[in-house]
Amino acid sequence: MTDNDSEDPHFHPGSSRGDTPAGGIAPGPSASGIVDLDPIDRQIVAELQRDGRMTNVELARRTGISAPPCLRRVRRLEEVGVIEGYHADVDASKLGWSLTFFALIGLESQKGSVLEAFEAEIAGWAEVRECHMIRGGGDFLVRLVARDAAHQNYLTKRLTDLDHVVRVQTLQTIRTSLSRAGVPV
Repeated sequence: MTDNDSEDPHFHPGSSRGDTPAGGIAPGPSASGIVDLDPIDRQIVAELQRDGRMTNVELARRTGISAPPCLRRVRRLEEVGVIEGYHADVDASKLGWSLTFFALIGLESQKGSVLEAFEAEIAGWAEVRECHMIRGGGDFLVRLVARDAAHQNYLTKRLTDLDHVVRVQTLQTIRTSLSRAGVPV
């Protein structure tokens, strides 16, 4: 990679150029899985959480470093798994998904094979947007989207009919007043 590549104003940090990343990040995660970041790495992560579409040149300007080391740091953050990907936030209702609901799922057993089978089954459902194994009050909390009430009822029945599912409690959202991507850095 040449310095010229990283100066391309149309280049986004999330696209691949084969750079060999380096930077302020420690060689890998600690025993706890936490990656040790220096203040510049933290600022890079914070800026990309706010706007993952900014160019590398803009990201470098905001973090006070030049473009080539900024790009190396972004690549390293991707390699160690701090940055897992890039996406666009969309208005679900404008795409026909007018309902969001959560399902609290209780299974008949907590055997690994039962838990894994449930996770594998719903991973294939396009309407499932999140699946969390939880402690206290159930086994899984699943966030789903539906086109309308009939679709929500259909999805609830599908959940109820799955092998090993003994309880499904659904909670429909009325409005979402706060939805933040990422985490505090």
